Amino acid sequence: MQALDLDLNELLYRLPNSGIIQFMGQRVLLFDALALGLLREEMIETLGLSAARGILTRFGYAHGWRTAEIMRRDHPDLFKESWAGPHLHALHGLVTPEQTTRTDGEGAEPLVAGVWHDSYEAEQHRLHFGVAGEPTCWTLTGFASGYVSNRTGREVYFLETACCGMGAPVCKIEGRFREKWGTSVEEQLSYYHMESVDTVLAELTTKLKGVEKKLKKRQSQLSCFDLDDELPCGSCRSAAMKETIDMAKRIAKTDSSVVISGETGVGKERIARFIHDESPRSSKPFVAINCGALTETLLESELFGYAKGAFTGAIRDTIGLFEAANGGTLLLDEIGEISPGMQVKILRVLQEREIRRIGESRTRPVDFRILSATNRNLSEEVEVGRFRQDLYYRLRVIELKLPPLREREDDILPLARTILSESTGQGERKITSFTPQAAELLLNYHWPGNVRELQNVVEYAVALATGDRIDIDDLPEELRTAIPNPAITGKIRSLDEVEKSYILSVLERMAGNKTKTAEALNIGIATLYRKLNGYEKQRNG
Repeated sequence: MQALDLDLNELLYRLPNSGIIQFMGQRVLLFDALALGLLREEMIETLGLSAARGILTRFGYAHGWRTAEIMRRDHPDLFKESWAGPHLHALHGLVTPEQTTRTDGEGAEPLVAGVWHDSYEAEQHRLHFGVAGEPTCWTLTGFASGYVSNRTGREVYFLETACCGMGAPVCKIEGRFREKWGTSVEEQLSYYHMESVDTVLAELTTKLKGVEKKLKKRQSQLSCFDLDDELPCGSCRSAAMKETIDMAKRIAKTDSSVVISGETGVGKERIARFIHDESPRSSKPFVAINCGALTETLLESELFGYAKGAFTGAIRDTIGLFEAANGGTLLLDEIGEISPGMQVKILRVLQEREIRRIGESRTRPVDFRILSATNRNLSEEVEVGRFRQDLYYRLRVIELKLPPLREREDDILPLARTILSESTGQGERKITSFTPQAAELLLNYHWPGNVRELQNVVEYAVALATGDRIDIDDLPEELRTAIPNPAITGKIRSLDEVEKSYILSVLERMAGNKTKTAEALNIGIATLYRKLNGYEKQRNG
């Protein structure tokens, strides 16, 4: 058989009942050309042209070298044919080669000269960047270089003398031994070895400075849950949280006041930051204050600021948070904790859009978006007279309710894995995952402290774990001894059936330890044995 007899239908094979595809017995992946073009665009935009070209050239070289190794091992007769490499190039869907001319490579003529049609790289480069000023078939020339270098046992490098990416009708390539290229193309050959490090680093520095602000903006979001499809953590999977995030995105585009409600630890401040970052005010300050942590006097001075000499210790003029948030967003956390007197003062600011520093007589205009967060039911607080109705309606143009973690079971393990990755990434611990038993325990716990408690639990386990996985014994005692919540599934069962199922599940949770099971159920050990004996008789009867 000759190289041209190789047929794609015979070389490409999908393993039964599997997503694995093999080409010549090796696993391969199918990528859309446009997706690779987008990757190329992202690399160039992020790393710069020089760095991207060097990476893609060496990637192609490795691909060609690897392909030659497979041919040498599995098809030694075909490997000897000079046309095998180009034909494999075509079978991969990368390019359509024409018959090439070849010499011994020792004279002035190139070792290999040929023409390429249908280069996917030239096509994608022109699609994303337009006509280029230099050759664009980086992975393809890299592939040819790697393949022929392996085949000849000498350094052979291919360069384009014409390229469709530059507007030429076809791509023309030449391959020569390293020493035959001379010094005129040294710059192009450097991409195979990345010898032009200074140039690449200079370009990288420029690019990195350009994205630094974007990274800072997203840094606060790379934590316990995914607030956007663009974020890498991927922890928001529950329908309830996805709906909440979608609503937060829509809210962000308006300038309305928002009350973010939810239990302690669900991530109210993080959602507030997300709303700010997605809003037209994102380039301006985001300022947050916990109203419940300060006395009324201190809260007033923090919000309004004060003039020098306004009170003992006021040694200089100081702006308050209303002014600090000018043009941006102000979050009043635990808004339900503020006193009636402070409620009146905040209401006036929201109505008049101006403030007066403590100790001053003149007013100052302010422009900010107000977000509030609370773990209380403000409408109930209004009904019992603890919260002003007029302030409530000023603050609650929109209410965004965050579901507790116990109602987001699909998020628990993704969140825990994200926190684990962050916790181990900050140190030198090599903890990779949770054991199935530990994961089950995390899923069955009711999480009264929500995401904040989950974060503490994972960090605790990371500190105590001795192996490369977190196990049950690494988790805090309150998780290990917690009783699983009974749930109604299917038809309603009798109380005896529920009790039996519950006792047996607790016994399983305690790894068969009857003493611990009795203690957890708050019953005597004799009572537990009597019930277990009864269940055994039912099973055998």
